[in-house]
Amino acid sequence: MNIILQSDQNGLSVSVGSPKQSKRKKGKSLLLFPAQYCVIDIETTGLSTNFDEIIELAAIRISDGQIVDTFQSLVKPTYEIDEFIEQLTGITNSMLSSAPSIEDVLPNFLEFLGDDILVGHNINFDINFIYDYTFEQLNYAFSNDFVDTLRLSRKLFPNLPHHRLQDLTAYLHIKNPQAAHRALSDCYSTFAVFKSLKENSVLRYGSVDDFLKTISSKKIYNYHNVKASELKPIKTEFDETHPLFGKLCVFTGELKFSRKQAMQTVLDCGGKIGDNLTKDTNFLIVGNFENSLNIKKGQKSGKMKKAEAYRLKGCDIQILDENTFYDMITDFSDNYLEVSKNE
Repeated sequence: MNIILQSDQNGLSVSVGSPKQSKRKKGKSLLLFPAQYCVIDIETTGLSTNFDEIIELAAIRISDGQIVDTFQSLVKPTYEIDEFIEQLTGITNSMLSSAPSIEDVLPNFLEFLGDDILVGHNINFDINFIYDYTFEQLNYAFSNDFVDTLRLSRKLFPNLPHHRLQDLTAYLHIKNPQAAHRALSDCYSTFAVFKSLKENSVLRYGSVDDFLKTISSKKIYNYHNVKASELKPIKTEFDETHPLFGKLCVFTGELKFSRKQAMQTVLDCGGKIGDNLTKDTNFLIVGNFENSLNIKKGQKSGKMKKAEAYRLKGCDIQILDENTFYDMITDFSDNYLEVSKNE
């Protein structure tokens, strides 16, 4: 069973729907600087693949350091986008009204990518959206291998306070004449950052190979259930650009990993945790209720109902399914959760 979240004019609603692919069979995350690849970027209506949509797809093909082809298309969403997304992306409902549907755009986009290695900034975010759409619309797994410039930059420039794309372009003195937060513009910026990362790795470490050898393996934490008040962050320095930094998180339902494990990871991302939902909660992370004796199929937990009530009152609370939460952890930081084999 999977929790499907949808937006309507009254706020966010949660319902039980058909399950998505529980474990994405994605390509491999690579640590290298290939000679031929495609840089990709997407614009979406939000963070969750369960209830947000792609509104723009873009890619540029690179061969031996040169741009040889480009792809860009707006995508018409099921619902109109809100004012915040219009301001953030520069994409308006008027622009999207005549755009093709994802069913029409996706096959052409995938044909453009072929089996190339993909490069992107925080590329797991893009890969997850493309994977889920590909799996649902075309019924096959999107399995291109990929390289993440965010991961590389954190290792190459560990003292930078922020590693957002705009931070790196400023730090590396990269100028992009096109508008930020548009997919093709961000592809050009990512391409320039990727080239600069390669050059800087040679300058700082003597060679690309020596730089890549310094990248450590994933960190794994193992914990059991515990109250929020019993935990303290292990880390002392945090990335303030992380989406969980400074955010108060509460959990409900059965997670694929222990509750303590998830709570500790939030703390180590600079976030805050609580046992009970309040008007100050920023994220309610929803697990599975399949094994719960007191919640029947199709019903919502008390925390979910309370979160919806707070949202209607204007409180800044977002409801996330656990897969989206897991993606936030693995995509934005080096804090990794160990998920059970039956994921």
